[in-house]
Amino acid sequence: MRNFKVWTGSLLQVIASCYFWFSLFLISGLLFPIPFFLWISTVLFDRRRSILHQFTCWWADIILGINPYWKIQVNGRYNIDPSQVYVMVSNHQSGLDILVLFKLHRHFKWVAKKSLFAIPFIGWNMGLNGYISIERGRGRSKLQMIDKAVSAIRDGNSVILFPEGTRSPDGNLQPYKTGAFRLALETRSPILPVVLKETYRAIKKGGLMVHKCDRIKLVVLDPIPYDSFKHMDAKELSLFVFNKTRRELEKQP
Repeated sequence: MRNFKVWTGSLLQVIASCYFWFSLFLISGLLFPIPFFLWISTVLFDRRRSILHQFTCWWADIILGINPYWKIQVNGRYNIDPSQVYVMVSNHQSGLDILVLFKLHRHFKWVAKKSLFAIPFIGWNMGLNGYISIERGRGRSKLQMIDKAVSAIRDGNSVILFPEGTRSPDGNLQPYKTGAFRLALETRSPILPVVLKETYRAIKKGGLMVHKCDRIKLVVLDPIPYDSFKHMDAKELSLFVFNKTRRELEKQP
């Protein structure tokens, strides 16, 4: 009997995973003509592509909304001033993180690995939005990313980065790299820490299987004004924000 339950549970998980990935690409394929039209029709007057980004947030809401296996709670959205430009930093636990972070429904540009931009429909939409690509392990690409991020901020866009550089396999916070914090210091921008909780349980690193998780949280912490960290170097600042994020992760659900 026990083996039957295990087998049934595994089968249901496979079905749920197939449903999620199929629906992700089906919906993305059906919706893609809309952002393409929005890009063509707004490119001359919406330099920040804010209309297109808001549509992309809505797109993510649809994909998450039709999935019955996850419940997502967003806390602290009021900490985001829509008129303010931030360097936003988030921990990184799962392939689900990008979809969840769109639930902020605030304007920003992603910094994401270059390979994502080649994914049909999803990656193409990222390109239309003017999100920023980076190739891991290539110093020149990192310098180009910083230059593009600086330009984006000066054009009035917040920029969001994953300072860990890659997903955590178990939800534990990995050391923060300094790139995001050098960007904040160079542009004199406030830092907005964002904390993802439990997404690693939903889609584990290196896997495609979808797991039930009804306690995913997205928490926006208080912004950190530039004047409060302008005396720090990038390494000291990265540790400061790392500790803030870790304390939030350690809080009981």
